[in-house]
Formats: sequence, structure tokens, C-alpha cells
Amino acid sequence: MTEKLLQYLWNHKVFNNSDFKDVEGIPIEILDFGQWNTNAGPDFLLAKIKINNVVLAGNIELHIKSSDWIFHRHSNDPNYENIILHVVFHHDIEIDDLKNNNIPTLELRNHIDQQLLLQYEKLVNGSHFIPCESIFDKNKIPVNFHEENIIKKLDEKSVELEKSLEEYKNNFEAVLFHSFAYSFGLKVNAFTFKQIAESIDFSIINKVRQNKVQMEALLFGISGWLDIPQDEPMKIWKREFDFIKNKFRISDIRFHPKFLRLRPSNFPTIRLSQLADLYNQQHLFSKIITAKNKDELMQLFAMVKASDYWNNHFSFGKITKTSHVKYLSKDFIELIILNTILPLKYTYHKYHKEEITDEILDFYRNIPAEKNSLIDNWRNLGLDITSALESQSLIYQYSGACKEKNCLNCSIGFKLLKESSNA
Repeated sequence: MTEKLLQYLWNHKVFNNSDFKDVEGIPIEILDFGQWNTNAGPDFLLAKIKINNVVLAGNIELHIKSSDWIFHRHSNDPNYENIILHVVFHHDIEIDDLKNNNIPTLELRNHIDQQLLLQYEKLVNGSHFIPCESIFDKNKIPVNFHEENIIKKLDEKSVELEKSLEEYKNNFEAVLFHSFAYSFGLKVNAFTFKQIAESIDFSIINKVRQNKVQMEALLFGISGWLDIPQDEPMKIWKREFDFIKNKFRISDIRFHPKFLRLRPSNFPTIRLSQLADLYNQQHLFSKIITAKNKDELMQLFAMVKASDYWNNHFSFGKITKTSHVKYLSKDFIELIILNTILPLKYTYHKYHKEEITDEILDFYRNIPAEKNSLIDNWRNLGLDITSALESQSLIYQYSGACKEKNCLNCSIGFKLLKESSNA
């Protein structure tokens, strides 16, 4: 038993009987279990109980043992002056302060099913892919589980984006550019690409984006790649970068993307060139915000490619044996839509108090599920994962609950625990 589990059971009223009596045998009727308080102070606020035909309103504190009241030093804490009930799993000692103030103590040890405790112990101590793997049942997944997870994920992401918007004075286009840069960097260069994007005032991006050579020169120069030109195209980019740097007084700070452990198609040279080409488009932000379906978004990226120099290069000055145009792959575009566009569209409409939740969820339903080992593990549990609605939901579920064995914050875990107490 943990205090968090005890709070969880109290909040969800998971007891094998509710014939409550205090430790002195006096019946207690819980009229309102209170509101779970996750901040400092009593565990449950605005509760209401009836004892000796008297109704009391106030707060409830929960502990594993009665003596925890003393160890936690609640007696002299003004935050605990309005306690009407002390709830414990095991009553080990009498607390004089509580008794003197006529505050009853309720012991829950005989009201909680032992099978539930054993089930919880199995969950948190398991060493499987997910804690409940040995008892996982896909039929126990609640209705709208995936939809609710996606909305939670979008809400969390929108908090991050709103902070960026505040920093950049509600300039959605600037925040979109920074988000694109982060996504184009993938895991290895995400942070470095974002640093590059944020080091340039977005007004400068708007001025040079129409000229793809200048846009590339700006990104390549800040990456520190143009200091020693190795061929004629590099000399052209360097001249353009020097011009832009002097004209807009761009800092001498350089950010150095990594090449190690990357497939050539994901080299930062290729990705930054593709990012420059994407921003060569007219009215990009407007098209993204007004897009009503996946196909409209896919079309925005369909012709995005690295410049011709990269047809037979992956690195500066090194010609490859084969030559081909380096377009964005379908999988990469879908990843950009999921990680960058949909969170920003959601935040944009939320900011303008426009309800488009159903439309956003339809985007997820119409994008295929990602292919990775995490999704394979979920499939091995018998799940049929066909769309990004399901895969993104399960990725979120794993990182937010399963990985940390936070079964009490999981609707599937709650269902398994509750059913074990009713079995």
C-alpha cells in the first residue's frame, strides 16, 4: 500500500463495503468524498461527512498509518485546521491532537480488497513491456480511449506552443518555423535546428525566403559550413551569406549539426536544404491553417526537395556515384504533419476560440500508424493498430503512464484494478 494508491482508492470509492465506522466504532456516513488536492495541504478538500447525526464540512487527510500525522508535522500546520476526518489504512496509535479536537479517524484496512492490493503490486513490480502485460486485455480499453489521449497530448503540446507564442508576441508564423526546424532535425539534430531557427529574427526569414539560394545560404552559414568553400556552389552560398550577415547584422554564433549515426537521406545538409525549399512557398502558414484534410496538407510537401546540388551530394564537396532528386518521403511528411502541423493547428484554433477537435481527430484517423518497435510491442499484445489516432495515443500512453509504471494514471489500469476488487 502506498499513500498515492490510498488516495486513488478514496477518490474513486473503490471499497468492498461502505459501512464505515471510526476507530471507536461510531458509524460515519461519507456524504461527499471531497475534491482530490494534488497541491500542498490536505489530500481532499470540500468534503462532507455525517457522524453522531451531525453534518461536518471541511477537508480530509489520508495516511498509511495514523502515526504519519505526527511524522508529517500536521498538528501545528494552519493548513490542517479544517480537517473533519483522518483516513488511514492502518490505525497504529491514537493521535491526541485529533482526539482532543473531536476529529474522527477512519481505518480502511478492512474495506479494501486484498486481491486489488496484490494486483497493484503485480503491476508496479512487473518487468514487462508494460506493467499489465500479463493480464492485458484489449477488450478492457475504454471507449474513446484513443481520442481522449490525443486531446490530452494536444493540450500538453499547446501549453508549450503558447509559451513560445508569448515569447514571440503571438507570431504564429515564427513559432511554426521554429517547430518545422525542430521536426526537420529529427532526434539527432532537433535541438540544434531549433537553435538555428531561433537565432534568426523571423522578419529576416520573411525577407530572404523568396530567394532559395539566400535561404539556404543563411541556414548553411549559421551551421558553420561555409567558412572554407570547396566548390563553386559553396562560394556562391558564402557570398550570399556574407551579404545577408552584414545587411541584417547576424551574430557570429554558429551551431554545428551532427552527421554521426544518420542515414545519408537524413543528413542535416539535405534536411536544411529541404526546409529552405519548403519556405520558398507562398502563403505557407495560411495554407496549413485552412487545410481541411490530410490530402491538402500532403500536397504542400509533395514537391519539396533539396536543391539540385544535393542530387549528387550528401556532404559539401563530395560527389556521389549516383544522382537523384531528394524529395521528402511520404513517411517523413506524415511525421511532420503529426508532430508539427496538427499541434499548431489545434493551438491556433484554440487561441481563436474556434472548435475543431473533431476535424483534428479526423486527420489522425486518416494518417497510417507509424512503424517502430514501440508500436510493434503494442501489436504483440493483440492490438489492431491501423491509424495514427491509435499509434499516437499508444505512444503517449506508454511515455506518460506505462514507462513510469504510473498505473493509477491510466484508465486501463484503473479498470483492471477495479475489476479485480469486484471479482
